[in-house]
Amino acid sequence: MSETEVTWDQASARRLRRAGLTEPSAGDVTATVGAMAAAHAQVMSAAEISVAMRTRAAVAADVRDALWESRTLVKTYGPRGTVHLLPAADLPAWLGALSALPGNPNRHPDGIRLSAEQEAAVVDAVGETLADGTALTAEELDAAVAERCGAWAAEPVIPAFSADSFWPRWRQAIAVAAHRGALCFGPNRGRKTTYTSPGVKPLSGADGLAFVVAAYLTAYGPATPAHFAKWFGASPAWAAAVFADLGAAVTPVTFEGAPAYVAAGDTEFPDSPPHGVRLLPYFDAYGVACQPRDLLFPGRAAERALNRGQAGNFPLLLVDGVVAGVWHQKKSGRKAVVTVETLGKLGDDQLTELYAQVDRLGEIIDARPQVTLGPVAVGGHA
Repeated sequence: MSETEVTWDQASARRLRRAGLTEPSAGDVTATVGAMAAAHAQVMSAAEISVAMRTRAAVAADVRDALWESRTLVKTYGPRGTVHLLPAADLPAWLGALSALPGNPNRHPDGIRLSAEQEAAVVDAVGETLADGTALTAEELDAAVAERCGAWAAEPVIPAFSADSFWPRWRQAIAVAAHRGALCFGPNRGRKTTYTSPGVKPLSGADGLAFVVAAYLTAYGPATPAHFAKWFGASPAWAAAVFADLGAAVTPVTFEGAPAYVAAGDTEFPDSPPHGVRLLPYFDAYGVACQPRDLLFPGRAAERALNRGQAGNFPLLLVDGVVAGVWHQKKSGRKAVVTVETLGKLGDDQLTELYAQVDRLGEIIDARPQVTLGPVAVGGHA
């Protein structure tokens, strides 16, 4: 047994502080994303709120500026194959780790599925097409990839959103191409998504995984290999082997009576319990990454704020380090109607903190917020 024993309250207090959820960070939005070990960005407006809420005086436009003006952030496919924001300086390490993931079985049937050779050819074609920094839509890439690979790459065989529409065969490799450094997201062209080159090469798998495991444990430790696997999108057995290979780069501790790990030597935890009221948007990293989930979503919170055990589908009301409700905001022009559904009664001081969070949300999204305490009728995000 390890010498360091960590309670849930100690872990929560440290996680909240490091996440910028006790006091907002004085750094910039890029540093905040690094401290979060990536920000989920499938819903871009939610990512902007996630990052800005943790960063003193930041607003949504600051996140967009870091993406498209200073380019200190990159939007690409990250953990679990979903869209994330990552610090540009850390991208080679992330790509090394993501490229080291064992290939997931391709769910497409024969006749649609790319072979390993075809997948490699597509990745090369995408990388060559975007190497000069141009930004192309998926439709423009269709033609470019077909020209380099052959007509098979453009065959419309992947079922799309409607029963009578299909995407070209090569597009099943977009996330793989991102993980191998061939593409990332570019700025939207009107309503169309574009892709461009990140301009970096992945580190080795070993170096990348060492970086990403350390980032995850620093932000969300103590954690087990199974916790890391769930967050990263891997099998528990594979993650256990990764942790074993890291050796002294991870330190064993006892967390709530069970074995877990922190980053090497990172064994200092606060004695004061977690405190504060925070609003976390859809797919916020804290709700997705923190484990054990049954302690973060206790009792009724699991029923109300999880979707069949999956976190992220509902915006979360966090009170003293645990989920205590859900919320929703609807923006119309400069007005934002914010509805907060609590699972228990909030004290006067907690209500004051909640209203301050709503005001801060209004600053971030450039709206005048109007708050209502009551049931949230909107269902979870897909």
